[in-house]
Amino acid sequence: MQINDLGGYLKKQFGCKVYKLSLVGCTSCPNRDGTVGVGGCIFCSENGSGEFAEKTKSSVADQIEAAKTQVAKKIKEGEKVKYIAYFQSFTNTYAPIEKLRKMFFAAIRHPDIAVLSIATRPDCLSGEVIALLNELNAIKPVWVELGLQTIHKKSAEYIRRGYELAVYDEAVKSLHQIGVSAIAHMIIGLPGESEQMIYETAEYIGKTADGIKMHMLYVQKGTDLYTEYQKGQVPLLDMDEYIGILIGCIERLPESVVIHRMTGDGDKKTLVAPMWTANKRHVLNSISVRFRAVEIKQGRLFQKY
Repeated sequence: MQINDLGGYLKKQFGCKVYKLSLVGCTSCPNRDGTVGVGGCIFCSENGSGEFAEKTKSSVADQIEAAKTQVAKKIKEGEKVKYIAYFQSFTNTYAPIEKLRKMFFAAIRHPDIAVLSIATRPDCLSGEVIALLNELNAIKPVWVELGLQTIHKKSAEYIRRGYELAVYDEAVKSLHQIGVSAIAHMIIGLPGESEQMIYETAEYIGKTADGIKMHMLYVQKGTDLYTEYQKGQVPLLDMDEYIGILIGCIERLPESVVIHRMTGDGDKKTLVAPMWTANKRHVLNSISVRFRAVEIKQGRLFQKY
């Protein structure tokens, strides 16, 4: 089993360390404003899952410089680095096309940016948005992250995802037609899902997307999931259980699929449970140890990123 992790993939592509800069696009979400639903997905915070993005409404160029300053302490003196401009919060293709054009071109034309990564919903990729992404991808690589989370209808309804699986399929097809990479998000540990159901989602992503982001279901204050959790209706995995299922998911992925994330950590100020997710370094080290305990016949074991 070979681990095609993001750090190794980027090093091969660009020949240097590549850091992600989380930016704010000042967009909204159709699952919040009533177009699709209100309140957003059941697990989504008031920040639209952008807790670690720059909290500013300044220009894209200024946000990039501020974010670079934040990661500068990780960079060794004289080390060559590049950056990913990551529009993370809310739905970053849900805005007038001219606003999107201005925002994305400001990022992709920045000399230090190597990749433009856009988090959005599959139901927010209109024809004109696809045309814009095609223009951008001709300049530098573009990634589009899609919040799939699960392929199972009952689970999707529980988390209030707001679109059918066929919408995701069509979105991936449209992105691939213009050469844009599709990265699917997946939550491990949704209430009511068995291990087999989780593995089915991983296998489906492996057959459709270019990359995958996996993380444990965690509960933050201010979300509707928190209300469910207070009622005792949200069982959560412990770390050992999570890592075991994570390994099972990775074993089912084609080697071509890039693993962008193996764990997630919410804002410590609002995180309620499970608290083990707050120590990301410990979780990643524990994943590494478990991988080493697995007989692997070829390839690298694991590289932290």
